[in-house]
Amino acid sequence: MLTSPTLRLTLVQMRRSVGRLAAAGLAVVISTAFVAATLQAGTVITRTTYDQVAAQYADADLVVFDREGTMTAADVDAVRDVDGVAAADGFQGAYAELVHGGRAVYQSLVGAPSDPRLSPLVLADGAWPDRPDRIALPADAAELFGVGVGDTITSTRCIQGERPAVDKNGAECFGGRQAVERLTVSGVVDDPRGAYAAGGGVAVVTPKALRDRLASVPADGGKADAGSADGAGRKKADAADGKKADAADGTNTAGPAGMRTLVVALDHPGDPAAVAAARDALAAAVPSATGVTTPREYAQDVVSAISDGQNIVYLVFVLALAAVSLVVAGLVIANTFQVLVAQRSHTLALLRCVGAGTGQVYRGVLLEAAVLGTVASAGGIVVGSLLVQAGLLVAPNFDLGVTLPRSVPLSLPVVLGPLGVGLLVTLAAALAPARAASRVAPLEALRPSDAPGRHGTGRGRGVLAALATLGGLVLLGAGVALGMDGRVDVGLFATVLGGSVSLAGVIVGSVFWLPRVAAGFGRLVGAGGPAARLASANALRNPRRTAATSTALLIGVTLVSMMTTGAASARAALDDELDARFPVDLQLTGTTLDRDGAPAAVPAVVTEALADVDGLGAVVPVTNLSAERADGGRPVQVAVVDPADLRAVANTPADADLLRPGTLVVPERAARLYGLEGADTVELTGPGGDLTLDVVHSGSRSDRAYLTPHDLDALAPDHPAGELWAGVDDEHDAADVVTAVQDAVSTTGETVGIAGIVVQRSAYQQIIDVILAIVVGLLAVAVLIALIGVANTLSLSVIDRTRENAMLRAIGLSRGQLRATLAVEGMVIAGVGAVLGVLLGLLYGWAGATTALSTLGTVPLVVPWPDVAAVLGVALVAGLVASVVPARAAVRIRPVAALATE
Repeated sequence: MLTSPTLRLTLVQMRRSVGRLAAAGLAVVISTAFVAATLQAGTVITRTTYDQVAAQYADADLVVFDREGTMTAADVDAVRDVDGVAAADGFQGAYAELVHGGRAVYQSLVGAPSDPRLSPLVLADGAWPDRPDRIALPADAAELFGVGVGDTITSTRCIQGERPAVDKNGAECFGGRQAVERLTVSGVVDDPRGAYAAGGGVAVVTPKALRDRLASVPADGGKADAGSADGAGRKKADAADGKKADAADGTNTAGPAGMRTLVVALDHPGDPAAVAAARDALAAAVPSATGVTTPREYAQDVVSAISDGQNIVYLVFVLALAAVSLVVAGLVIANTFQVLVAQRSHTLALLRCVGAGTGQVYRGVLLEAAVLGTVASAGGIVVGSLLVQAGLLVAPNFDLGVTLPRSVPLSLPVVLGPLGVGLLVTLAAALAPARAASRVAPLEALRPSDAPGRHGTGRGRGVLAALATLGGLVLLGAGVALGMDGRVDVGLFATVLGGSVSLAGVIVGSVFWLPRVAAGFGRLVGAGGPAARLASANALRNPRRTAATSTALLIGVTLVSMMTTGAASARAALDDELDARFPVDLQLTGTTLDRDGAPAAVPAVVTEALADVDGLGAVVPVTNLSAERADGGRPVQVAVVDPADLRAVANTPADADLLRPGTLVVPERAARLYGLEGADTVELTGPGGDLTLDVVHSGSRSDRAYLTPHDLDALAPDHPAGELWAGVDDEHDAADVVTAVQDAVSTTGETVGIAGIVVQRSAYQQIIDVILAIVVGLLAVAVLIALIGVANTLSLSVIDRTRENAMLRAIGLSRGQLRATLAVEGMVIAGVGAVLGVLLGLLYGWAGATTALSTLGTVPLVVPWPDVAAVLGVALVAGLVASVVPARAAVRIRPVAALATE
């Protein structure tokens, strides 16, 4: 049991060492703030998800749900007949292709509510639709089309059977006719709660129009239900149930779809007795229902079904990064307490001489660590909470599509978790220094001692480190091989395990080789200079301390370099995949048909309008042709384009190099689709006669083959060019260029389909960049903590070498040279850790990307040179800055006074 004198002495010592403890405390504050912010962010995500799901049900009092999705319109009528029910609606939805002014939007549809309380949507202008040919558009869609109340838009869809209210002109589709409906905009709706934000908003039609659309959905893949509130909000939960939601994938069988949820408004909203009575009555009225609950309870049920797949992954991922910072913080704390023990050697010796036992000294150091850990962890919780609160205050300035809480949601786990973790890490880091302090004999502590050498670094540790490093690298290579062999899941597990084991081996064995590397690096930095030579020798004086400090930085830099390299390699592989799958950046397709039902040529006025679009490269005409085969095989979809034109716009110029008269260039995917794998020749037939072509296989993955216009003239003369291909200049924003193209086409009055594949590529790149920025930002915390450790190590070396530095000063070493010695030492320790971390990160990042993306083909090793240079530069500068305070302390000591120190 700790005595009060021990406690008083500990507090006095802490007051005298506030400056030194501040460095370790800062490491704990940063780490625990990381953990606290992560847990609080997870709570925010969960609560926001609750609100997002519940928002779909607006001000409804109850939700009747059926996980099998079998409720029908008859069940809705039965609910409406229950006493105490004011209104009830079933959630169903569909998709509609809306077109206006050359722009097309695939928009979700829901039915107009029977009671305003049952819909999260509000009218911003106009009225709810009251006829089948009316529609209320979301504000974003109305702005995109440039339409308002009273304007007309068109909707294209596939109609089954006879529907006299719909124009049936058009091509065949799914056994029906492609029809065009003209819809009048009756109103514009807003979604203030963001209930449909995740799905891009919804348009509103009459319930009858929605039922008619669902009834006409083809059995083999028409779109339905994807716009429903139930579909938009329950998509993930239904996946967790193993069932398909109304809108989880947009597919449905023929006929009206079953419903999963009905929302109910009561005559006496908010009355607990009325709600309880209605629950029982509704359950009896709809025997097929799985349950009847409130919107809030239903939202919690939905979120609980998906939390293990979303929030847990998030928490594990980010907490893993927080664990890295805690490990690095532990190394810094251990070094800090080594400094304190060294500084207090005389005090500890005097305590032992006057009767203090080994246990008292040991417990005193641990008590100091406990106080430090508790105070710093509490500060970290406050800092983390303030960061999250700041994020919540700033978030409304960005269009996130969801409503976040205004204040940080605190709970006992969120507070006690970081507090306990910070305290445990601090105590664990202080165990070895406490043991070292308690084992020193009183008489030994009263006389000066040399700096410790490589104690405890025996042969067993070296063998273990070598086995772990080599074994981990072998396992890492095996994981890459398994991934490239198609077994990505097993390969990825082996790669991660191998990388972790090899990194652990490098860390364990660093005490043997890292100080020597640092010493050699120091000699290279300043060959011939006394400061550099002294710094090199100092790196070998205490291998354990040098290795621990440089290893702390090595861990953080390795992870940062790994993520940047993996992301750069992944982005290059995804770019190659997108280039191979989509031959061009932008495609414009005519939507009108000629008298024979074939696509008509893109009007010349469209081509002329594109000439003025800034950022748009070459625009070339392309003819699409479904070429019949003389052997009766599957028709080949062909893109007819001049080789020079293809070279000007193609993302895969190799295809253009292969294309010439008399050949059919067949990409990999097209070869599989049309049964041309391994074929050398193919005979096509058309209105102009038969044509035998040499088959040239390419590595791209387009679903169309390439043919020259010369061969088209022989096969199908006078076939119109129904498509335009264009490239987007790299220096321009892809989304801006596509928007400019849409604006240019809209001025022509022609209806043209626009597919901006380049936007998809930009979206992938943006996702990778955002994730990378978040991860690197989080890992930078570990690097910052490690750099604090560099300053601690230099401070400890100053204490160890007080007499030595005094002797050097006495024989002529100037203050500037002593400062330079410590500066070089700090830069060497930081630089070696950074360089080795970058090299390991390059290996791990490339291996991980190669394994994860092996199905895409060869993943190139892309070295992110700007990031590498930034990491190395920051490490060297930080090592230099870290030497300032220890150097100031070293030069302040007078040589005569230092020589007298014992």
